[in-house]
Amino acid sequence: MKDLQFNSVETIPNLNASAAFQVDSGKVFKEDTDIVPVIVDDKLSYMPWGGDNAMPFNILELIESDETLSTCQMFNAEVCYGSGLNYNTDECSASVRADVQDFALDNALPSYFLGVCQDFKHFAFCVSVIILNADGTKIVRLLRKEACYCRLSPADKDGAIRQVLYANWRNAVSSREDIEVIELLDINSPWRDLAIRMGRIAGDDGRTAIRTACRKFAVLTRVPTPDSTYYPIPYYASLFKGKWYNIKQLIGMAKEAKLKNIAPIKYQIEISNKYWDSIFKSEGITDRHQQQKRIVREKQQILDFLTGVENAGKVWFSTFYVAPTGEVQHEVVINKIDNDKEGGDWSTDIQEAVNMFCFTMRVHSNLVGSVPGKSQTNNSGSDKRELYTIAQALQKPYHDLLFTVHQMIIRFNNWSGCKVDVPFIQLTLLSEHQDAKSVTLNQNDNE
Repeated sequence: MKDLQFNSVETIPNLNASAAFQVDSGKVFKEDTDIVPVIVDDKLSYMPWGGDNAMPFNILELIESDETLSTCQMFNAEVCYGSGLNYNTDECSASVRADVQDFALDNALPSYFLGVCQDFKHFAFCVSVIILNADGTKIVRLLRKEACYCRLSPADKDGAIRQVLYANWRNAVSSREDIEVIELLDINSPWRDLAIRMGRIAGDDGRTAIRTACRKFAVLTRVPTPDSTYYPIPYYASLFKGKWYNIKQLIGMAKEAKLKNIAPIKYQIEISNKYWDSIFKSEGITDRHQQQKRIVREKQQILDFLTGVENAGKVWFSTFYVAPTGEVQHEVVINKIDNDKEGGDWSTDIQEAVNMFCFTMRVHSNLVGSVPGKSQTNNSGSDKRELYTIAQALQKPYHDLLFTVHQMIIRFNNWSGCKVDVPFIQLTLLSEHQDAKSVTLNQNDNE
């Protein structure tokens, strides 16, 4: 059994009602314990991403569990991709133009660029790897390392992070053989760091740096965030910390329950992952199949508790802790749902939830599809065209950040006259007799 089933709709015995079990999504970005480096051996350690080092995978699971959120994320990545990464060689010599074409053929630039755009939109940072030729005079390869599989080494006494550790952190990683260790260039000045390491310029002490034998380096590009942690928290974290993600999931469960002729959902039960972990740990259950059986048994105990709630006074005891803000965080919360909506018609509520998702993701509903529900609204073609133009214009700061590694490649390889660019796709008017055209800021006659 690959995954444990925490979310489900269960029928309450002896009651004409159902209960929806959910994992509280608000805890996905919370850190209940101090984050300390994980030691691999006496010379290698890394900073975990989340208390259990599984935060990116938990985020991806929540995104993939909602059709609106996953669609908005892919739309944002596609808009950031624009018309694709382009090395403009119009002002280059014939030899430079040939070198750039060879580089583009040797590296899957479209796949690389779409990948880093997705990492940017999902996790607010991406990792690019540059590989030099044997004599260290030219950058010949450009690769993307998926952000969810990257971990950072602890900062040294000068506050510099020196290494990126790449491994399949979904599985247990316990030895150096399971990890690819990549030298990380200075986050704030990667070009200068690379030039010093390759002996091109003098170091801060005025002497020429010793030429390193390393030919593979990582370049970390991250969106500046107010928290300034090892792994930035993306802006859409508010969607999980609020209530709208859970509300939308609950509406879907209610619809499914009604379609299957199950009794209407009367209780929503939010259970923290830590509640299940504490049960498994206290009872010594490590087998995935036995853990799933224990989940089913615990759910049944809660349902048995709810069976007599209507006719008898009962109290449910659950563990809790007090956050630094003074807020009480319960590991089990039972919410009673008002069933005034006869027939399970949640069309208005689902529209509100979808609009809140799209608002948080900065995606207009009409750009990814009609607003769900029975009453459809639609924008005019002109409005959609302007919305799409605005969405692409907002990608300018992200492109500036993503261009850093490409500007390094162009300068290191001495490609004089070459410019990196991501043209926009501008939707046109019918009077122009074409559906779309490419617009770039590098054109001299561009207004």
